[in-house]
Order: sequence, then C-alpha cells, then structure tokens
Amino acid sequence: MQTLIARFRVHLARCSVLLALLLTVGYMPLRAASAQVDQWEVFEVALKGPTDGNPYVDVRLTGVFTDGVRTVTVPGFYDGDGAYRIRFMPETPGEWRYETKSNRWPLTDKSGVFTVMPAKPGNHGPVRVKNTFHFAYADGTPYRPIGTTCYSWTHRPEAMEEQTLKTLAGSPFNKVRMAIFPQAHGVKHMPPTRWPYQGTPPRSWDLTRFNPEFFRHLERRIGQLRDLGIECDLILFHPYDDDEEWGFETMTPELDDHYVRYVVARLGAYRNVWWSVANEYDFLRTKTEEDWDRVFRLLQTYDAHQRLRSIHNGKQIYDHNKPWVTHVSLQNAMAAEEPGRATLYRDVYRKPVIFDELKYEGNHHLRWAQLTGPELVQHFWACTVAGTYGGHSEFFSDDKEVVWLAHGGVLKGESAPRLAFLRRILEESPAGGLDPSDQWQDPRMAGKPGHYYLMYFGHEQPTSWVPMLYRNGLTEGMEFKADVIDTWGMTITPVPGVIVTKKADRYQFTDRAGQAIALPGRKYMAVRLRYSGGAAPVSTAKPPMEP
Repeated sequence: MQTLIARFRVHLARCSVLLALLLTVGYMPLRAASAQVDQWEVFEVALKGPTDGNPYVDVRLTGVFTDGVRTVTVPGFYDGDGAYRIRFMPETPGEWRYETKSNRWPLTDKSGVFTVMPAKPGNHGPVRVKNTFHFAYADGTPYRPIGTTCYSWTHRPEAMEEQTLKTLAGSPFNKVRMAIFPQAHGVKHMPPTRWPYQGTPPRSWDLTRFNPEFFRHLERRIGQLRDLGIECDLILFHPYDDDEEWGFETMTPELDDHYVRYVVARLGAYRNVWWSVANEYDFLRTKTEEDWDRVFRLLQTYDAHQRLRSIHNGKQIYDHNKPWVTHVSLQNAMAAEEPGRATLYRDVYRKPVIFDELKYEGNHHLRWAQLTGPELVQHFWACTVAGTYGGHSEFFSDDKEVVWLAHGGVLKGESAPRLAFLRRILEESPAGGLDPSDQWQDPRMAGKPGHYYLMYFGHEQPTSWVPMLYRNGLTEGMEFKADVIDTWGMTITPVPGVIVTKKADRYQFTDRAGQAIALPGRKYMAVRLRYSGGAAPVSTAKPPMEP
C-alpha cells in the first residue's frame, strides 16, 4: 500500500510540473471563452501563443464552429503580446462546439462547448438583402437605410468622438459610412494619435505588422454604433492621403490582401459591419479594375459571416452586376434628383441601390457640398419613390476645418429632422419595401400594389390631385384613406372621407366620385393612400402583361 501511495505522489508531482510547463510556454487559453452568448453577438476564443518572428505573417489560425447542422470556419488574428483571438457570430440558438486549427502547436486542437441563447429584444441580427431591392434584418424585421457619411470620426480626440456618438444617438441615421484608414482633411488641427500599422508617421511603417491598439479603439466604436442600432459601413480603401503621403493607398497587392484578411478576421463577427471596398475607387490610380475584383473575391471567400459588400464610385461606375457585389453604392446626384432617373439603376443591377453620395448639404466652395436642406431632403424623397435609398452628409466649414463629413461632432444643417420624419413615414409603410407603381409612365409613385401608395410631387406645386393608381392589385370598390404630407414642414394631414376605386381606363383606377385631394400649392408635398376596406386587393403574383 505504501508503495502504491508513493507512486501516486510521484505521478501527481509530474502532473504539476507538466501543468506549469504548459502555462509557461503558452499551451493554455489566455482566458476561458464565455460558456454562453446571445444569438448574433460575438463569441470569442482567446489563446496564448508564440511571439517570435512576425506572428501577423507567420501564424495561421482558424476556428471550426458547428451546431451539428452547419459548420463554419472562421479566421483568427493576432492581437499583440502573445494574444490570439477567433471571433464568431452564431446564427442559431443551441449548443455549439469549436475546435482550433493552426500551424503552431500552442494554438491548434483547442476545443470547447458553448450555449447560444435567443437574441434579446432589440437585437435583430445582421442586415441582409431582402426582396431583390431592399433589406431586412436576419429575424425578418424590415431595415430601411437612412445613412450618413462621417469618414474619419474614429480618428479624432476622445471628447469629439463621444460628441459624435451623442449626435448620432439623437439623429435619424441607422447607417454610417466611415473609413478605417485616416484621411488628410483636418489633420493640421487634429492629427491622428493612432495608426493602423506599427511604425512612425508619416511613412516609416512596417506594413506587415498591425497596431492592435488602433484596432481595439476602432472595434470599440463599432460596438457602440451597434448598441445604438446603427450599421457600420466600413470603407477599406480610399484616395485621401493627399499631401500627407502615408502610403496606405499605394501598398502592393500582397499587402492589400494581408490588410483585408486581418480586418475581416478582427471585425467580421460584429453584426452591424458592412464592407465598402473603396470610396471613389476610380480615383485610386495605383489600383486596377482587376485589383478591386480580387479584393471582392477575397472578402467573399474569407468572410465566414458574408457581410454586405459594395464599392463606391467617383466618375467611373463599377460593374455592380458582378456576383460578389450585394448592393449598389452610388455617387450620382443627377440621378437622385428625379425618381425616373434613380429607378433605372434598379433595372440595370437588380439589387438594392443606395445613393450614398447624392451631394451634401453645406457651404463648400465646390459644388458637391452646396445643397440646401430642402434640396437634400428632396433628393431623399425622390430616391424613396424610386424604390431606392439616399445618403446624407454635410460640409459647413469653420476656421478649424471641422466638418461632419470628415470629422463628426455636431450637425449644423436643416435636413436631419426632416430625414427623421421620412424615416417615420417609411417605418409606417408595409414590410418588404416600396417599389415604383408605374415606373414607365409616372415614376413619382411607389408602394405595395392594392395596399399602399406614396405619391411625391417634388418641385411641383399643385393645388389638387385626382388619384390615378396603376391597375396592379386593384379592382373596383376598394377603399383607401388619404393623408397629405408636407415633407419639409413635417406634417401629416388626414383627408376626410375615403377614396373608392373605379376603373378609369385600361391601365388606371381613380376615385369613383371623381373627387380631387386638395393640396397647398407648395413644393415638397406628398400624398399617402392606405387600404382601409371594401373589395379585397387583387393578387399580384402574376402581374398582367403590357399589350
């Protein structure tokens, strides 16, 4: 018995030594991953690993996650000081398992089990394309983008970034376009204090080694946007180094790909992230069309969560028909001025269209930021009845070059409250998105056939309107309640009585009594019609063919 006890003590001592060795060389997790996470939140596996050589280049790490039905392989990344992380967004509740794979023994074959709980109220999941031209969250909740652009707000002093978040919290915006790399505008007064790469500005960088502190700051801001219900449209590349010559826009294809893989691994699990491959991509003279195709394909292959992907043009429009493009991001103010122009892009690309730049509200000396508040709001409404979406920003200069477009801070224009009003109108509209009712004849109206119509008069100043509705979804005897909407004054005035449909001709229905809806003779008016009773709407599963 004494011999057996002695052997046990020796065995226990050996185990203790082995455990100490494992901890010393980094074979144990840096911290245990949480055993429970909510659906569509970030689950993180954190490991301790090697620091020799260049871990950003030399070490490959992935995590394989499964719930027994689907298996997802997610890339990991190096977070400095021997810390490695794998981030995963679970799509479904239940028990999930993971196992790590790496070309370094301290990081491979680590496994675990965790439980995914149903999403809490307010967490609708990531946004995806829905009904060809529109968007919805993963749980089916409609998403109607009212976006703004604020390129470098995460490169500003802490107090200003907090002010930007406060402004966004009180704004109508549910999407922000923002750049990962800093831009040169305004750096004279507010130079960046963090840089994406290790090294010394302006050009002494090691472009193979990222700066974890920079990315920790960025992901904290992305998480704060998520908590505000705001989608983060991340711009990967842009041509705005200007005279600063930081070198981020002239990297080699290999370094570009190295950067994209790191960003996807680090940020792709956040449910509110979208990928904008570049802003004004054609102004980046150091890259070709083939380079942009390559970056898109890399995103499509490497991003396990398949976030939304787009690219933004300057003068030359990218071929958005390519399969890796999920939605269209456009700069075209002329098209956004009038619904009949805007809707043509839908027909060409058969994807959601966002006019992320339709010119900006402001007092810039250049024409791209000289819209008045009424003009910008008018552009948004024209996009809306075209079945597309608009994008906001503003440029009101001050002596320190602080403008919302580049830096954030506070809004100075008149358009934001009116865009909040538009967002209210959209949120009261049917799920599935608004589509043009009769785009080849009268593009001023959008809706859902037989249920809902939104007629926008724009610059016209009518004193009355006799309803004329395209035939799809309609039959005689349907009743509609009407509202007169002042899109600038932000008022909704119910029209007494009901509109009762009667066939007017081969293509249109009108009111049975021939009544006209009175209008005030001002610009920017709209009329809303909502089905309220009478004969039932007709199915539009197979719309009638034109003669």
